[in-house]
Amino acid sequence: MTSPNQIHNLEELFLHTLEDIYFAENAIVKALPTMAQKATNGELKHGFETHLKETKDHVSRLDRIFKSLGKPAKGTTCPAIEGIIEEADELADIRDGQVKDAALASIAQAVEHYEISRYGTLIAFARRLGHDDLVQPLEETLSEEKATDAKLTKLSESSILKKSA
Repeated sequence: MTSPNQIHNLEELFLHTLEDIYFAENAIVKALPTMAQKATNGELKHGFETHLKETKDHVSRLDRIFKSLGKPAKGTTCPAIEGIIEEADELADIRDGQVKDAALASIAQAVEHYEISRYGTLIAFARRLGHDDLVQPLEETLSEEKATDAKLTKLSESSILKKSA
């Protein structure tokens, strides 16, 4: 793990950010099955199950990125994702199913926005550092995260929020 006091240049910050998102993606892989189980809206449940498969692909991409850098694939604790997942655990106990679904969709979007910011940053760092071979897999993941965010917005507007209003 790269600790912040060990970061002296952009390459080290790039590696630290990769470790951060690696931790986050793995935490999300663990959290999504529970979120899918707790969801009462069928489309939301299916969305969580689909995104679990995508997230496993994101972890695999990150494994390949670490390998291409000659670094071990490892995570560094990400308090932001831990906090978001903790909030999801708390909100998953809401009794009203439609309100719970709205809460879970909201939390899922918070996760997506975090990931979108991280992958955007990683792409900028990779370009600046000349890691041109890493840009495409990072962009692929970023595109998938943005698509998931858009699906969550559409689902909330068309199904979840209309039912719970």
